[in-house]
Amino acid sequence: MRIAALAFVAVFLMGCGSDPAPAPAPAAKPKAAAPKLKDHRAGLALENQVSTRMVEDHILDSPKLPGGSFGEYEKKGKKYQMFIIETASGSEAALVLFGYKATLQNPEYISYMGGYYGSDGKQPVYIFSKKEYVAGIAGLSMAEADPIARSLASRLH
Repeated sequence: MRIAALAFVAVFLMGCGSDPAPAPAPAAKPKAAAPKLKDHRAGLALENQVSTRMVEDHILDSPKLPGGSFGEYEKKGKKYQMFIIETASGSEAALVLFGYKATLQNPEYISYMGGYYGSDGKQPVYIFSKKEYVAGIAGLSMAEADPIARSLASRLH
């Protein structure tokens, strides 16, 4: 009986050896590089254009907006901006639009454009999405921005 008990303890202790070496941690995935911005400055209106540039991130200095094509305009001493942001899909464009809408004061829904008009605290903004694009006009009243936004939307395809 003693021999059986010793044999059992010996077998038990052999199975209780040190813990196996932990599996090596997977190599940290390199951070995905931000997708290269596509240049859509040719889609911005030429009339009253002062300058254009690519903005790497945060168009209109908004953390809710990614980068894109940006134009500055002036008409009769009034300055305004126009922008085009390309996203990966129509769904992503809708999410960007919805996220930015939350930053607008008193956003007014524009049903025929699928967008909003409101103030971002610094200036009035007319913003809409079409397909995989988010685009808009900043610095103009709704009446002034609407025909410009319609023209801009017609150039997005």
